[in-house]
Amino acid sequence: MEKVETTLMLLRKNDEILLAMKKRGFGVGKFNGVGGKLKIGETPEMAMLRETEEEIGVVPSKYEKVGLLDFVEFYKGEKVNIVTHLYTASEWEGEPKESEEMKPQWVGVNEIPYDKMFVDDKYWLPLVLEGKKLDVFFEFDEDWNVISKRIDEI
Repeated sequence: MEKVETTLMLLRKNDEILLAMKKRGFGVGKFNGVGGKLKIGETPEMAMLRETEEEIGVVPSKYEKVGLLDFVEFYKGEKVNIVTHLYTASEWEGEPKESEEMKPQWVGVNEIPYDKMFVDDKYWLPLVLEGKKLDVFFEFDEDWNVISKRIDEI
């Protein structure tokens, strides 16, 4: 099974979180944080910084890694293992702006549109917003039904 390493960044200010509507590619039409695949030679941190700047035009300056999300899912018809390095940021340079790939939007932490997000987000995102650091595993079938899940606090 192919393994793909990715990053996911969530910007936080007061009682809001920045979510972005995916405009093309994998996850189109869903809200998510920003991020993407590591390039050859990149560390997760380097990829997170690059992807955040590319997708919403900001550079995180005060951030921390808050989890590892391990998914077994179907991507382009093939079963793959997606390992996502999860970060949050409380400070950054620049103002979030729309790109060809993402349309960012500030959302109150009590108004998160889980029905317009990936099905697993409703399980782990509230814990991250409470300040917990997580080690998460989800396995999905071809129709995005959860076959198994594990969420551990680290």
